[in-house]
Formats: sequence, C-alpha cells, structure tokens
Amino acid sequence: MGKPGPRQVNRYSSDFKLKAVQMSEQPGVLIKDVAESLCIHPFMLSRWRKQVRDGELSGKPPPLDVASTAELVRLREVEQKYKRLQQEHDLLKKAIRFASNLKRTSSPSSRQTGKGTQSR
Repeated sequence: MGKPGPRQVNRYSSDFKLKAVQMSEQPGVLIKDVAESLCIHPFMLSRWRKQVRDGELSGKPPPLDVASTAELVRLREVEQKYKRLQQEHDLLKKAIRFASNLKRTSSPSSRQTGKGTQSR
C-alpha cells in the first residue's frame, strides 16, 4: 500500500539523463546495472534512451567517468560469479542430503553387523 499524501515525483536534469544514457551505452554494461547504481527504475532509463534516439532529448552529455563504467562492468562480473557459487553451494547441499538419506534408508540386510555375520 502506498503512502498517504501527495506522490513525490523526482525531476531529473537533462545532464543527468544524458549521462545515464551514455553510461548505459558502454560495452559490457547492462541497463539494469546502470539504473540500480543511479537509484532509478530501469524502465525510466529505457525511456530516456528512446528519447535520445528519437531526438526528443538532446545535448552534450557531461564527461563520462570511466572509473564508474569500469566499476559497473566489474560489479556485473562479481554478481555472475556469486550467482554461480550459490548454485554450486545449493547443489552440494542437495548431494549431501541425498547421501545422508541414502545411508538412512538402506535396508538392514545389506548392512553388516558385528555379531551375526561371518566373513570367509
């Protein structure tokens, strides 16, 4: 449920929009990552990109900070590695659970006990 009272609408400057579009057009950078780093919705950034393509939003964007773009690429790589590690961890947990259930449910006749069995 939303907050009572008037809805707050953020107004972004043309420079901010152009810089966001410029960052999102860098190779290896996803719109989702740029939007998240700027605390805006990805749809808003996509709309700004369309406005630039259509000529509705124009101007000279401020100089792009190369370090921030490189950081976005690095962040994406780290997130991918983290996701892979999570999947591997989940798989190992399932394997351990499967192995422990297998031990628990094995039939008593297949287990060797100390007294009743004789080895030849």
